[in-house]
Amino acid sequence: MNASDNQIVETTREPMPSRRTVLGAGGAIGLAMLDTKSVFAQGADGANTIRVGFISPRTGPLASFGETDGYVLDLARKSLAAGLTVGSKKYAVEILDRDTQSDPARASQLAKALIDSSKIDLMLTTSAPETVNPVADACEAAGVPCLATIVPWESFYFGRGAKPGAPSPFKWTYVFSFGVAQFAKSYASQWSELPTNKRVAALYPNDADGNAIREHLAPELEKAGFTVVAAGPYEDGTTDYSAQISKFKAAKCDIFNTFPIPPDFAAFWRQAAQQGLTKSIKIAQTAKTGLFPSSITALGPLGFNLSSACYWHKNFPYKSPLTGVTSLALAEGYEKAANKQWTQQLGASMSLLDAGFEALKASSDPKNKASVAKALSTLKTTTMVGKVDFTSGPVANASTTPLIGTQWIKAAPGSKYKLDYVITENACDRNVPVAAKLRPYA
Repeated sequence: MNASDNQIVETTREPMPSRRTVLGAGGAIGLAMLDTKSVFAQGADGANTIRVGFISPRTGPLASFGETDGYVLDLARKSLAAGLTVGSKKYAVEILDRDTQSDPARASQLAKALIDSSKIDLMLTTSAPETVNPVADACEAAGVPCLATIVPWESFYFGRGAKPGAPSPFKWTYVFSFGVAQFAKSYASQWSELPTNKRVAALYPNDADGNAIREHLAPELEKAGFTVVAAGPYEDGTTDYSAQISKFKAAKCDIFNTFPIPPDFAAFWRQAAQQGLTKSIKIAQTAKTGLFPSSITALGPLGFNLSSACYWHKNFPYKSPLTGVTSLALAEGYEKAANKQWTQQLGASMSLLDAGFEALKASSDPKNKASVAKALSTLKTTTMVGKVDFTSGPVANASTTPLIGTQWIKAAPGSKYKLDYVITENACDRNVPVAAKLRPYA
């Protein structure tokens, strides 16, 4: 090994936002961020440097998903400061993180730029089909290995053109995440904790998540003994939900379930309160929204006792193989550094980095894209969210991870934060400790 092999790449990351701004005509709140360039240490040439792209939404309507990514990326970079050893060779590592601004078209453009200009060896991407799917499509077209998370695997797989029962059309793109089976198992377990009439008011949008959930989850809920009262697909950005609310009230639904983008849920739930629906709902179960303390706090008292299914919690019994940090230490470290309450995306983004770098280490050559893709296809490891195993399906390009039933409750007097996020069921992973019983919403 020559001296240049030990030279490690420094990176200039997208800086922390300095001010808030309004993005787009829809009034979505975002953060103004500057473009960045990579700074290479002298002697760290391409042959000895592994370049990893990391694309997530840091601003725009999906910004709550990316709020903690800067902290997680800092931990990863510190752990990789001395390089990554693959086989007998040490490589410098550069992580190039990019903000989609919650725009699918921008996500695709960023991916193509990282592929064509930055010559990345591996792409990592997270947080909803609006981010993950266009990034994965760009990677699939260019022959670049890509690993994704925090998108229902059906939205990733079928939403990009794969057909049930047919061979996988994807060679380069992989996802580890929850799916319909995990939602159904967690929901059936959580909803059995309270007496209800089992009528579920289902508000699913006309987008990749909503369409996949409508097609695959609703039938599973019916099989489990629930009656799904579907309001029909609606467009993202809808402002008037009177028709849907009227339908749910007429059906006397005790349970509410939805998969919207965060601004849409806030609009719906406030209207539901004004029109009297929330008074009769015993279980209000959200997904894709209601995952983070900032969005729940913004609802005021309407946020108390909302239920969700978490993909990571600070009480998960797992640690990061990349950084060695435990789940609890990750949450506490973030709260101290950011002076904000921890969010479940902390563990998810860390797990994406965990799995991605485990695949690079398992490859015969991290600079060979086919070798990295093969390593992804057979990857078996334990990350901060639990087991990742691409050898056991459900399809060739997906590995499922658990969902755990949770609820937002009013924090105890004297708490630093207004909300506490408690685990109420663990049917998908019995290693995760249950801390509380589900409370009725109304």
